[in-house]
Amino acid sequence: MVKLRRMRADEFSAYVEYFVPDYAADISANYDVDIQTATKRAEQAVEESLAQGVETPGQLLLCIVAERDEADTLVGYLWCQSNAENQTVFISDFCILPPHRGKGFARLALAALNEWFSETEFGEFRLRVAAGNSIAKNLYLSAGFAPTGINMRKPIERA
Repeated sequence: MVKLRRMRADEFSAYVEYFVPDYAADISANYDVDIQTATKRAEQAVEESLAQGVETPGQLLLCIVAERDEADTLVGYLWCQSNAENQTVFISDFCILPPHRGKGFARLALAALNEWFSETEFGEFRLRVAAGNSIAKNLYLSAGFAPTGINMRKPIERA
């Protein structure tokens, strides 16, 4: 069983320590950018999008917690941006931490996220998945997400 809870301010730095290298690796792999440049971009994304940490308006930072007999265990994170205008929730980041992967926590977390928003005005989740991330794509498809398009890129050929 998992539950979601709001991230506390004292947990934000640990989240950023996970997020920046993970996002930098994604940027580097998907956009042919060296890791130093990708890291700067990831840090800039945090500074711009989460300027006030867990209190940033329009941003919802959640901890995914496995409920255990003795104590709860942090197994991952969810970062969502809500858009009241079009009543959507964009999942900016979703991670099950490496020691807890392959144990069903991702599927349970998505169900818990649905429950979190089920009694709100929001009517749809949206997200972006990297083309090479087949595990995530399969998870989202099996959880009822449907593809809405394909992002593509091509370097400009120089003369």
